[in-house]
Amino acid sequence: MTSFIIKAHEGRELPSSWKEDPECIFCRIIRGDASAFKLYETDKVVAFLDILPLRQGHTLVVPKTHYSRVSELPSAYAAATGEAVSKVANALTKAMNNTGLNIVCNQEYAQAVPHVHYHIIPAPIFSSSSPKNTTQDIEGGGDHRTRTLTQKEMHKAEFETRNELDYDEAEELAKRIKSRL
Repeated sequence: MTSFIIKAHEGRELPSSWKEDPECIFCRIIRGDASAFKLYETDKVVAFLDILPLRQGHTLVVPKTHYSRVSELPSAYAAATGEAVSKVANALTKAMNNTGLNIVCNQEYAQAVPHVHYHIIPAPIFSSSSPKNTTQDIEGGGDHRTRTLTQKEMHKAEFETRNELDYDEAEELAKRIKSRL
């Protein structure tokens, strides 16, 4: 099914800003025109902390060439990006003491920045006293029920918990991750 969805977009004309965009935030970070907490960098790829993280440690791995579709990324950049994802994921799991990760690359669908990038997102850590995928007071009725969340409710809750990156925390976390690369 995934291949069918991707196939449907092959050859589709993209807006010119998706092909080349000098104001692309990732291109600006790569050029040094915008700041970021860089964790890893080579001549073909850069990894940095997401400015609106889903969870602490949410990292982006970005090739240093502007392509909007991963399916069109030149093989040398695709290989370098894959290697960086693996290397950064390894360092992140050690720095966060959490081996659970979600690694995602969107293509057009749900892609907020039109530049190929991979998200490495640490999984939530649940304590033994809080069950997985549950919440209290889902409808806000005050009856303190706990039930399993629907997928839509989980996505909404994840989005609502996003906060801007705390620079002091990011600086300390970046040091921990870099020391493991």
